[in-house]
Amino acid sequence: MFADPLILEPKTPAKACLIWLHGLGADGYDFEPVIPELGLPVDLPLRCIFPHAPIRPVTINAGYAMPAWYDILEMNLERKIDLAELQESADYVQRLIDDQIQQGIHSEHIFLAGFSQGGAVAYQAALSYPHPLGGLLALSTYFASAEQQAFHPANQALNILIQHGLQDDVVPEQLGQKALSVLQAQGLTPEYQTYAMEHSLCLAQVKAIGHWLMKKLDSCTP
Repeated sequence: MFADPLILEPKTPAKACLIWLHGLGADGYDFEPVIPELGLPVDLPLRCIFPHAPIRPVTINAGYAMPAWYDILEMNLERKIDLAELQESADYVQRLIDDQIQQGIHSEHIFLAGFSQGGAVAYQAALSYPHPLGGLLALSTYFASAEQQAFHPANQALNILIQHGLQDDVVPEQLGQKALSVLQAQGLTPEYQTYAMEHSLCLAQVKAIGHWLMKKLDSCTP
């Protein structure tokens, strides 16, 4: 059901991994061009994995089949979604993490990033994972599974960076704020950044992501 992901290998054996999930209707190639813009050292041993969502009918788009991590049933503010499909996608992401650990990468050096719908899956996968991860980037997204989320103690201190556009009319910024509140109520301490943009990425944000990653990856540099 899940196609093989796009994988970008570093010049030296990987010691860290970034798994980046795209949004609705896109694919794993969507964020490949962002990596060179992060400003990371060329010799950083970071493997980048870009999974592809399955093709499935999406109710809010008149049942049209497209790449989607889960079905969206109603496009109200709270988003009524297919939670079973979201869990299925989160399970897949956790299997990707397992595979990286089996290849010798420490769980603390594995990072998840997700844009929009991909971010909802990243929340679910990261916060329920039974080994401590390096961090989570939640980009223009929402915490779709907050009411059903199982928070594993292994990631109670997870590094989380939430970024959102102030002019986002697809995923309103108040949903980013709501995710922040839910996480804080669970004792987590996310960073929260906003940008003067719509439902997208901007250059200042990309540079901030690179800076955030480098702070977390200091121990992985050659």
